[in-house]
Amino acid sequence: MQNGIEEALESLSKEWKIDPAIRDFMLGRRGDASDFQVRVNDVVFHIPYLSDGAWYVLWKCYWPDCHNCCNRQGRLPLTSSDLLTISRGLKYDKVSDFVKKETNTNTWEERGPGGNPIIMTMINLKRKADEAEAEDGTHIKCRFLDGNGYCSLHPSRPGVCYLYPFSSWLENEGGRARVHATFQFTGDCPGFYCGKSVDEMGNVLEDYSKTIYDYTMKSSRTARENFGHVSMG
Repeated sequence: MQNGIEEALESLSKEWKIDPAIRDFMLGRRGDASDFQVRVNDVVFHIPYLSDGAWYVLWKCYWPDCHNCCNRQGRLPLTSSDLLTISRGLKYDKVSDFVKKETNTNTWEERGPGGNPIIMTMINLKRKADEAEAEDGTHIKCRFLDGNGYCSLHPSRPGVCYLYPFSSWLENEGGRARVHATFQFTGDCPGFYCGKSVDEMGNVLEDYSKTIYDYTMKSSRTARENFGHVSMG
């Protein structure tokens, strides 16, 4: 995984300036990183804090100058709501026909900030028309990205696209499901930077909190409806 991130950062640095502290953090070369948690509405955000320098790892989007998240797409898991919305957008009469022709089912592992494995099995939108299941997790340019950096599916694009650059999960807190979110550090996004206060991206966290909450709850519902499965160990 680290080799993949390093390769992505090397490619990214050809077009964007990458803060050395951010590079070292993503490559696991800093021993001063800790997990700073801040709750915004119904979501607990996990923001990395670098004590040597008192920096928070923050983020901003450079679109339309950058669309690496679409150029180097790893997978596009779909919620049950996505299945309905996207199949209609692509003019399918039956969701079952859309699933058969336009998706693959894949399983992969993610890790939360504490290192706990999260096993994900979901229906994924094919990023290219002939995408094979074996290509899951590899970098593929999304077929719905046009030459100007726009998504031809928008606004019917998958919920996970609205979520980027965050990933999210549910934890049981006193019998109640709590939504948590953290950044995806793949080395593909130039938007990460060091800031002195989480308040610098307060508006971003506020805007994303509803998107993240809705998406995560839909993903949970998708699992219960047997469209996918999420397990944490």
